[in-house]
Amino acid sequence: MAILDALEMTAEPSGLVTSRRPTLSVIASLLRNPLQAMPPEVYRETLVLAKTGRRTSLYVCDPALIQEALTKQATNLGKGDLIRKVLGPAIGEGLLTADGAHWRWQRQAVATGFQHERLLGFLPAMIAAAEATRERWRVGGAALDIGHEMMRTTFDIIVETMMSGSQALDVAKVEQAISDYLEPTNFMFVYNLFRAPDWLPYPGRGKARASTRYLRESLGGLVRQRRAEPPERGDLLDMLLASADPETGRAMSDGEVVDNLLTFVTAGHETTALGLAWTLHLLAQHRDWEAKVLAEIAVVTGGGPLLPVHIAALPLTKAVFQEAMRLYPPAPVITRQVEAPFTLGGVSLKEGMVLYVPIQAVHRHERLWDRPDMFDPARFLGDAGRGRHRYAYLPFGAGPRICIGSAFATMEAVAILAVLLPALRLDPVSGKAPEPTLKITLRPKHPLRMTAKARA
Repeated sequence: MAILDALEMTAEPSGLVTSRRPTLSVIASLLRNPLQAMPPEVYRETLVLAKTGRRTSLYVCDPALIQEALTKQATNLGKGDLIRKVLGPAIGEGLLTADGAHWRWQRQAVATGFQHERLLGFLPAMIAAAEATRERWRVGGAALDIGHEMMRTTFDIIVETMMSGSQALDVAKVEQAISDYLEPTNFMFVYNLFRAPDWLPYPGRGKARASTRYLRESLGGLVRQRRAEPPERGDLLDMLLASADPETGRAMSDGEVVDNLLTFVTAGHETTALGLAWTLHLLAQHRDWEAKVLAEIAVVTGGGPLLPVHIAALPLTKAVFQEAMRLYPPAPVITRQVEAPFTLGGVSLKEGMVLYVPIQAVHRHERLWDRPDMFDPARFLGDAGRGRHRYAYLPFGAGPRICIGSAFATMEAVAILAVLLPALRLDPVSGKAPEPTLKITLRPKHPLRMTAKARA
């Protein structure tokens, strides 16, 4: 096997294969759907080496090696140029994009906001937002864009729980701005692959920049207003305003507070919304599982309204959401860049090399899952997952940088499903299977349109 410029072999590593695709083919895939640019070997092999253009990449698909990379070797890996170029203009150096000490103290600043006892206090707001969606669907009649509807619902929850109901934010404009910002990311992937200069134009760049300005100005106004108008409300925004770096004592600037608010507003509501949209799509394809979920909800609630105390007693509803995120993980790829050399699985990685954990492929890997493409929520019930490696399932990432809002998102999803499903039956408008596409998150290429009818 040839020695490549950013990689050396300490020996012929077991399970390592090299994927060779013509550069033009990779570029075409990145522009069409970056999910298809991943080497096909990632669905069946342990380590896959790929070299395209000026980039050498290693795809890590073995759970044990993923764990080693993201935990033991975490200090040798950074977010990398791609994440900074794609997300940095919008969310700056917030919790999602920062590295090192700057990341650690920001993580500590918001950690108390996601403790279990505090999350339980958010349940009434989650249920209320779901009930508002249910009533809106009941009087609608037209086909629904389920992705948009779930984003509207989860956005309402984020605003109510994290920013104490800041009504100045327009959900439709925020959602459109996020979509406009993510739309040209395919070109950014290609430009980064070839280390193109930042000034080089691409389609959609102007609209993306306008979206960034709108998002940052909207939240910046909210931060200035909160600083000027005490008392404190005890929400995430207050925690950010009151936080200080334990090493320097420095408080967050308005811009840094905006960085983190945008991280939660964008990543926090969109990923859960996408997970829910894919869940509702899958349940419409598998009515047997839907019937089991409805039966569970009916038993737990006694046919009455959903209450906060009911959420923890709905394991099947939770399992359905977990299985949907296995098949359609909202954040389908983890990207890291080697900052200090280390060895992984017999491969010596040099500084600058890009390491990918292709979550979409790991979740459908033929060596890790029985019938990997089949929808089967039983995988997450009882003792079914006892023999499964914990790093074989990564819907919220893993290691020190695992999503801080994972419990919040799961609780939120169960509440929304348990409110909507007993009241309304959703039917797809089209019988054509939706194509997932990578726009940082895993979105359906075309809207998931469904009609909602009241259940008898």
